[in-house]
Amino acid sequence: MNKPTRFDANSPEARDIAHHLHPYTNPGLLKETGPQIINSGDGIYVTDNDGKTFIEGMSGLWCASLGFGEKELVDAAVNQLRKLPFYHSFTGKTVNPAIDLAEALIRIAPEGLDKVFFCNSGSEANDTAIKMVWYYHAAMGKPEKKKVISRKRGYHGVTIAAASLTALAYAQDGFGLPLDFALHTSSPHYFQDARDGESELEFSRRLGEELEAMIMAEGADHIGAFIAEPLMGAGGVIMPPQGYFDVIQPILKKHDILLIADEVICGFGRTGNMWGSETFGLAPDILTCAKALSSAYLPISAVMVSGQVAQGVEEQANRLGQFGHGYTYSAHPVPAAVALRTMELMEERQIIPHVREVAPHFAERVARLGRFNCVGHTRAIGLIGAMEFVAQPQSRIKHDPAVKFAAQVMKLAHEEGVILRALPCDAIGFCPPLIITPQQIDDMFDRIEAMMPKADALSRELA
Repeated sequence: MNKPTRFDANSPEARDIAHHLHPYTNPGLLKETGPQIINSGDGIYVTDNDGKTFIEGMSGLWCASLGFGEKELVDAAVNQLRKLPFYHSFTGKTVNPAIDLAEALIRIAPEGLDKVFFCNSGSEANDTAIKMVWYYHAAMGKPEKKKVISRKRGYHGVTIAAASLTALAYAQDGFGLPLDFALHTSSPHYFQDARDGESELEFSRRLGEELEAMIMAEGADHIGAFIAEPLMGAGGVIMPPQGYFDVIQPILKKHDILLIADEVICGFGRTGNMWGSETFGLAPDILTCAKALSSAYLPISAVMVSGQVAQGVEEQANRLGQFGHGYTYSAHPVPAAVALRTMELMEERQIIPHVREVAPHFAERVARLGRFNCVGHTRAIGLIGAMEFVAQPQSRIKHDPAVKFAAQVMKLAHEEGVILRALPCDAIGFCPPLIITPQQIDDMFDRIEAMMPKADALSRELA
């Protein structure tokens, strides 16, 4: 993106710099380069104010699963706006789209999940899950079970509680986080963290031993839940190694620790099944979801809980007179209507069978990137993947984090007309809309491969 360093005072860029505080953005760099203003979208493509069209290789932020400009979702929103533009779910009130959506979600939920609570974002959903854990254990006469274990490199949101579980420095530095209820066990990143000669199963067993040692040191009677993404998205598209959740889940059961599956990225077909929990063998007590729930067309998220947790929450609420938690926009009728139509379109258009059909070709194109010297590891499942960079070929040695190698490669891809995202383990993620065709997959990766010789040259220069 070649933009001048100064802008006309009345330009959109100047007005944005003057008045808009951006999330996850370096303000000083923004003042120099200006924002890229996305103006329109169609399918897997978005077009900026300069008229340049890009393949959106990250579905926005892992979320626009049905692509951009889906008329059916626009119509669902408009129709509901005309009928009832807002109502709430407090004091026993509700709206028809919320009832229909709750029923639809439980129908497709992993076995054992019985009730739904609606929020507005993944962060809010995970915050709500934490509060439900505390509320449930208090109802069971164990109010001291307050601590929650997440994993290093895990991403669970940016509200105060959720950011405490997000074990990535950029979400905690400067904020005085994490809070002391949050514990962080080892990341299941086999490529980066396995010992020499250690098999995936041996690595998983070692992580299980480390988790149990943490539980014993803290005291199981102080630990309420373990939260995990089925695969770790923003931390680097990190797949669980062989046997990982088979090792972890019995330990949690043994110590009466609830399992929260954070399906904010994995849910709704991303891994080739409706849920990442299906793909990787999780049996959660609580499941959080957002993003593709409405294909990101309107903000909505959900927390699904088991019958056991729901019963505990309801019994406690009866004792106290009410369940004292909720948001003004919980189960807002317009996002609920859009989410419901999203679920219907996924079934009508056989989105998950389509993902399964194109996933092998997607995985093959991701794997081909491994032939470049700067790529140490590639990985993919369904329609999500990553390439992880190294400073020396055939090694795990990384570039100095200060050079932000992945971010520089991301810019090279941008010049080729593909929007991607640099990830904390010096990787680049791929997460295109689920509607992408084999031909579009080839177009996307042909453009990426076209810039990879420049990435190799840059790596040699920095090494």
